[in-house]
Amino acid sequence: MSPPLPADLVFREAALLSELVSESQWRAAVREVKQDRKKTGTAKVESDAERKTLCDDIAAILVRDDVITPYQATQLRAGRTKLTLGPYLVTEFIGKGGMGQVFGGVHEIMGRRCAIKVLPLDKSDELARESFHREIRLQASLDCPYLVRAFDAGREGSVHFLVTEYVPGTDLRRLVKESGRLSVQQAASIVAQAAAGLAYAHESGLIHRDIKPANILVTPQGHAKVADVGLAALISTPDDDPRAGKVVGTADYLSPEQIRTPDAVGPQCDVYSLGCTLYYAITGKVPFPGGDSRSKCKRHLTQAPWDPRRFAPELSDEFVEIIADMMEKDVDQRIESANEVVRRLSPWASMHPDEGESWLAERGIELREEPARTQRPSAFGMQADGDGDDLSWKTASLDSGGVGVSNSEVILDEPPVSSGGLSSITSDPPPPLPDQSGNLDLHFPNRSAPPIPPPPTERRRGSVSRSTLWLTVLLAILISGAAGFALAVYLNV
Repeated sequence: MSPPLPADLVFREAALLSELVSESQWRAAVREVKQDRKKTGTAKVESDAERKTLCDDIAAILVRDDVITPYQATQLRAGRTKLTLGPYLVTEFIGKGGMGQVFGGVHEIMGRRCAIKVLPLDKSDELARESFHREIRLQASLDCPYLVRAFDAGREGSVHFLVTEYVPGTDLRRLVKESGRLSVQQAASIVAQAAAGLAYAHESGLIHRDIKPANILVTPQGHAKVADVGLAALISTPDDDPRAGKVVGTADYLSPEQIRTPDAVGPQCDVYSLGCTLYYAITGKVPFPGGDSRSKCKRHLTQAPWDPRRFAPELSDEFVEIIADMMEKDVDQRIESANEVVRRLSPWASMHPDEGESWLAERGIELREEPARTQRPSAFGMQADGDGDDLSWKTASLDSGGVGVSNSEVILDEPPVSSGGLSSITSDPPPPLPDQSGNLDLHFPNRSAPPIPPPPTERRRGSVSRSTLWLTVLLAILISGAAGFALAVYLNV
């Protein structure tokens, strides 16, 4: 068996075959690296380690000159040349969620940046494909500035993908992890915008079912969008949902009714999950930390989280009451709609408490009129230093009767990133695109590398003079006459 190709040769072959790097660009990068090495007196490249260092230097120059991206450089150095899906050039790996891997890309003709969600081949069973196609149809039906929009969908070989708008920035989960808990104004603004998106989805007949910080994308300007409707359910006709009757979502943010009766949930389950998200944004902690998914589900059914003022003492009673009303375990006592969440948070979402209406108008949020609800007695008897088992914060606790229901299947996950955001890059090595033939990656075998096809050259036709043409015709007549005479003699005619 032949030894593997040197790293720099693999990089060069893949770069040229991919057509992302031209011969002249490659030579210019190599020339610059050689000049730099000559200036520093670096010895001639001989060992494998030195060749890898050479590849690092060449890749850095190509990335600096915007010829390729860091992700593309990583894939090309591994000998992988498949960096397209349909008309989209893949430029970046974002992460993976419950429904697939997410890549950043650019439309090759339009030049529009986008996020591309790909269904992994190892999870491409019938249920996954049905769920993925259903997500595509649901997301394509929504058009709201507070929901991630779908642009396109397609299939290349055995690879199914969904293309959504590119949302610069990060998700709320990573924002809190990196920057700490948010201010009241920041948290209220982000959650109110997410509630506006949910209100639109609910009015369109959809329930998200997986609201959590990782599914709320936040731009550097503070604009928020709800992502991943992959687990969304139709309010009226759940028959086509391949996950009907199953507990789906993320354990830290599940509503009690999602756990008890997953096949009979309403829009208020999203309100509960959004309340848990607001709790996380304002405190930096999930409502029920520690334990496994089963114990978290049980606590959602029977226990109350710590008073948020234990971690954010500046919170007012009115603001804490909003969180409490969103997280009521009894659906009849919970905030009735996402519209009401927007209305109640708007005074805190603006820079000044008395400018809530202006904040709504600036963002084009129109709230439909809702019937006034009967005021119920306050459910608060909070103790800021209470322990995790204190039920005084939430008076409505439900008898769990067991964590799950007998005819339900639990599908719980915590994907690290949502589709649509392109800044939440994981530290793990980025995976390649699935191969349309079914292989997970394309790479050169160790024995030899495929030859690089030469650049196409223009064929030039040779010119024929008129005299040459007449001579050719005359010669053809003589030959045909001689052939006829020979045939006559042979036949004794």
